[in-house]
Amino acid sequence: MGGIIWIVIVGFVAGIIARLLSPGPNNPSGFILTTVLGIVGAFLATAVGQWIGHYGPDQGAGFITATIGAIVVLFIWNRLVAAGVIPDRTGSR
Repeated sequence: MGGIIWIVIVGFVAGIIARLLSPGPNNPSGFILTTVLGIVGAFLATAVGQWIGHYGPDQGAGFITATIGAIVVLFIWNRLVAAGVIPDRTGSR
């Protein structure tokens, strides 16, 4: 149970930092989406890190790489909005 709480806390903080470093009108907002953003970023960073051999099979991404992963997820999100795949809820393009 403590591991899940730690994942949520790290995901939330990584999501907040990623949103601050990559501001834009199309960023997902709210506690849940910010937390999911950070958690998905951590999973992305872990997968890439294990793929290139930086992490072992039982290791996960750290806080900094989780934040970098969340920034990558935000970049992909903004590109999908620009391409019209995800609807633009702000009304701006």
